[in-house]
Amino acid sequence: WMTVLMGTFCMLCAVASSAQEAKPIPGTDYKRYGDVIYGRKHGMALTMDVFIPKEPNGAAIIYAASSGWRSEHAWIEGTRLTRDLGLLLDRGYTLFGVVHGSVPKFNIEENYADMYRSVRFIKYNAKMYKIDSNRIGITGASAGGVISLMMGCAPLDGNQKATDPVERQDTRIQAVACFNPASDLVNFEKEGVNVLRVAAEHRHAESYNYKDFDPKTQTYTKIMDKKRIHELLDKHSPITHVTSDDPPTLIVHGTKDAIVRIEQQSAPIIEKLKKAGVRAELVSTEKGHGGIGFWKNEVKIAADWFDEHLR
Repeated sequence: WMTVLMGTFCMLCAVASSAQEAKPIPGTDYKRYGDVIYGRKHGMALTMDVFIPKEPNGAAIIYAASSGWRSEHAWIEGTRLTRDLGLLLDRGYTLFGVVHGSVPKFNIEENYADMYRSVRFIKYNAKMYKIDSNRIGITGASAGGVISLMMGCAPLDGNQKATDPVERQDTRIQAVACFNPASDLVNFEKEGVNVLRVAAEHRHAESYNYKDFDPKTQTYTKIMDKKRIHELLDKHSPITHVTSDDPPTLIVHGTKDAIVRIEQQSAPIIEKLKKAGVRAELVSTEKGHGGIGFWKNEVKIAADWFDEHLR
């Protein structure tokens, strides 16, 4: 009950503190609660913005605010969530714009941990948000797309022994619809060529800066062994975790994307999902990777997917 109480308190405080900064979504009637705290790490707060439509349909969509493994509150503004994903609000979905720990401070493993925490928090507070915890979808583009696939393909069970009731929730998602994602960090550019070169070129190499922690000395040591790095990249690749109980998954990918290539990343995981018996679909669009935003026509395709599998 303390988590619910604090969540409500944070929502009320956030409305007062961020109302002047938030940009309204044109043509959409909703309430927005900014900087809702869904967890803490290293003494810092992890936050999300919650958008509740005038007429909620009881389902929810999580937007992973991530681009190049950089995650900022600003990602929720402008060409990201508020301009194009307003269509989802119009259809009655409650939206959660989630910010995770950002590169270069935090790596991909820590980013995933934050997103798992956000799913648990949303499920724990489902009654407060008037949503069905078994009708949750997730979306995102580029790194946000990787996160979306990972949340779908590699859910975690709840820890029933945890003192924090939020941690007792599982992280299962019921539908995925994402844009221009990577799925295989080991075979990123082509078979046998991993993501590290491209990550360095696009200034997010620290996303894959893996470290060992020594609890006795409270120090970190960078992992240099290539075999271990390979194993960790494989562990953090959504395609590694595909199973028959994965949720329906839609990927929209640009054929002109020269950074994350559709034939190397989206096509293989869709094929693997289908072979596992999962409802999966790949939609190509003649666009590139630039901007990492959403596009109205493509968002409509995603919205229709969520309507089919969540409503």
